[in-house]
Amino acid sequence: MVSMASEDFRKQMAGYGLTTAKILYRRPDHPWLLQAYVWQAYDVCPHFPELQRFLKFWERSLEGMLHSVTVAHSKLIKPAEIRAVDGVFRLH
Repeated sequence: MVSMASEDFRKQMAGYGLTTAKILYRRPDHPWLLQAYVWQAYDVCPHFPELQRFLKFWERSLEGMLHSVTVAHSKLIKPAEIRAVDGVFRLH
């Protein structure tokens, strides 16, 4: 059986949300200079296992020393908002 749902949609249904991390790191050739890198993937708040895996890879494989990481997270699939309506308009 072929699944029609994308991997991203399946992750969202499993509780993953869109996570964006702004990573500031020190340049290897000029350690006094900070440079920014933006990372984005589906991840689970509050432990962020995907981001943790990426940061471990960074520290193990790349020369630029991490300075700081700022994280933003949004669950894209959430309960619908229900609002009271003041009136109903019918068009014929």
